[in-house]
Amino acid sequence: MGEAVEREFFEVLEPASQRIPFVFNSPHSGRSYPQAFLDQSRLDAHSIRRSEDHFVDELFQNATFLGAPLLRAHFPRAFLDVNREPYELDPRMFEGPLPPHANISSMRVAGGLGTVPRLVAENMEIYRGRFPVEEALTRIEAIYKPYHATLRKLIARTHVEFGMSVLIDCHSMPGNVQLPGSGHRPDFIIGDRYGTSAAAELSRTAVSLLEQLGYVVARNKPYAGGFITEHYGRPTRGLHALQIEINRSLYVDEMTLVKKPGFATLTADLTTFIAALAQHVEEYGAYLPLAAE
Repeated sequence: MGEAVEREFFEVLEPASQRIPFVFNSPHSGRSYPQAFLDQSRLDAHSIRRSEDHFVDELFQNATFLGAPLLRAHFPRAFLDVNREPYELDPRMFEGPLPPHANISSMRVAGGLGTVPRLVAENMEIYRGRFPVEEALTRIEAIYKPYHATLRKLIARTHVEFGMSVLIDCHSMPGNVQLPGSGHRPDFIIGDRYGTSAAAELSRTAVSLLEQLGYVVARNKPYAGGFITEHYGRPTRGLHALQIEINRSLYVDEMTLVKKPGFATLTADLTTFIAALAQHVEEYGAYLPLAAE
């Protein structure tokens, strides 16, 4: 059952042997849209893809050659968002009552971006109307929970083997995102939940390495990290979690969703970045838990 679920809904790309204490996760790059879901939607097959982290799994797939596993979703974010609490659900979307443990009042639910989202980018409604609550709960049981169980196992295995673990949660952001209070558009944003999900030294090093590659990099603003970063980052225990957001305009045409010529260059730069960050952790990893802020 477990392996069948993994093959259908997500997969782990494993290195020949794990050589670095890193786990990479791409939860929003899935692009396998169930036909029944498309039939429920008021959006066309192109518009519904606007909330994808387009090709992010491919940008980071060289992590496996460097010795780290990569967990990637096949299911799309518009169908189910695993970067949320398991039951952040909007009762207005469903026929039937939600379970009492559902979080119906979070800011993400209010914004239409719960575990089962109501909207894709630019406030476009996904569904034609309400649908049975059992369908949403089935998605959580059949996909969300196995996905997180797999991620937890990867992190735990890494922590046991190396004495520490660094989770890199891989995402993309729209090309028009601007830094608060300025007109600058960052190429990358490193999120560590304002120092609570990873050692500050690790975050600063990630920013510095990307800047050395010629990119404009910000930290925590406007994206500090989501549920995954917050939930799995415990730096004082040697469990570090960083969220990395990549400006989509660097590598994909956001209207046609076709890769730009710069895709290969960005992939190569990210491979260089991963190798350099892994080297830093190898040299200084024993001190990182003490550096959390």
